[in-house]
Amino acid sequence: MADADETTQKILDAARASVLAFGVRRTTLADIARRAGVSRMTVYRRYPDAEALLRDLMTRELGGLLAEREGEDSAEPFARRVTRAVIAMRDHELLRKVMDAEPELLIPYVTDRMGATQAIAFDVARRAIEAGQAEGTVRSGDPALLAQMVILIVQSFVFSAGINEDEVPAAELLAQLEDLLGRALAP
Repeated sequence: MADADETTQKILDAARASVLAFGVRRTTLADIARRAGVSRMTVYRRYPDAEALLRDLMTRELGGLLAEREGEDSAEPFARRVTRAVIAMRDHELLRKVMDAEPELLIPYVTDRMGATQAIAFDVARRAIEAGQAEGTVRSGDPALLAQMVILIVQSFVFSAGINEDEVPAAELLAQLEDLLGRALAP
């Protein structure tokens, strides 16, 4: 099993390198196999197509980023932790590449369905809200409902905060996000 996990990580690492170099649409499973030093069949056994591989890659990268953030100082206000996570997501090299070169690939995750990374974000937010409620730093209410509200707000800041940066600097907008979430979740 360790070999399978190591091989999968090599494949995902190769996919990351290929996407950063060429973009999603120009990345092929054959190129990924070559970069990973494995056969094409090894890749095809794990992933039926490049889209499935990209989903796993984004989940590994962004889900890992969110998991790291969850372990950070919980004494810091929730709204500040969320804002710092938004900054980290917006600065993430792989997400930035997809947003800059092929943003249409992200539309289904904004309009049609919740992806694995969003599910991870939802769970992280729900747990943080539950902890905040127990501490008295987050208002009462259904943690799942509050977490979904946070996810919907955060998505717009991750994907769209830079669209009017000439008029509204991103740093000022992110300060507003922190204020908005702080007020929305205040006890």
